[in-house]
Amino acid sequence: MPSAQTVSTLRVGEDVRGVFACTRKDRLTARTGSAYLALELRDRTGTITARAFQQADELAGRFERGELVRVVGKVQRFRDELVLEVLEITRVDAGSEDADPARFLPSAYRDLDELEGFLEHLAGEVYDRRYRELLQSLLADAPLRAAWRRAPCTRTAHHAYLGGLLEHTVAVTTLALESCQLHPRLNSDLLLSAAIAHDLGRTREFTYGAGFGLTEEGRLLGHLVIGERIVSEHAGGLDDERRLVLAHCVLTHHGPSSAPGGRFASAEALALYRCNALDASVKGALEHGLGSGSGSGSE
Repeated sequence: MPSAQTVSTLRVGEDVRGVFACTRKDRLTARTGSAYLALELRDRTGTITARAFQQADELAGRFERGELVRVVGKVQRFRDELVLEVLEITRVDAGSEDADPARFLPSAYRDLDELEGFLEHLAGEVYDRRYRELLQSLLADAPLRAAWRRAPCTRTAHHAYLGGLLEHTVAVTTLALESCQLHPRLNSDLLLSAAIAHDLGRTREFTYGAGFGLTEEGRLLGHLVIGERIVSEHAGGLDDERRLVLAHCVLTHHGPSSAPGGRFASAEALALYRCNALDASVKGALEHGLGSGSGSGSE
């Protein structure tokens, strides 16, 4: 598929050979009584309706909705809309070089290199040697760093796009830094470290295909527990006191319900919860509207 051939550039009469995300798959019956497949195909530029009239049942067995598919067909016009008439369609293996999530999933508008620079700057505002060593270990972990840069923050709520996790992390940590300046009694090293690490569980929570799915780890444990595990894997230099208060912040950043007694154990945990909720709710309102219910920031 030529790099310039995307859904948004398809024209009537154009031959298509490319990889798309299949977001709809229905087996329907035409007026003649014959079966056909009604599909919706997507890349990051848009969606197009697709139909397969020949060998519908055979083609249907080659893929499922939610998978990436390789399609051969031709663009037609039907009722003033573009429709892709499918001649061949097969599943694309997730490990294929054609399966780059950035081609099919929404991505952050902000420059990710710039966001990573902000993250490193914010980590530099931590002066406690042991917390600083923890952050240096996290930032030096190349696979974790790549996942941190790629992951969304949620599947359908706020920051639900590639790079959303990094954008949200920088925003929450910036709010935490401002809070420390307004309230000097806060332990800034703890709060900033917790803000940087609070959503690291998202890096192992999602799968990437036609949409954002959940890994088994994400489905069974959730990002709070995964995040605390990631921090522990890098926290060899932390004493028990620092380890515990940081874990408490990470595990309660959606609210104190997961804490014993249902209460925050520190002002820093409360501050992180509020900073996280502020960015999530405002971003959700801007993306989905005030009345959509998406402004709560949870998923």
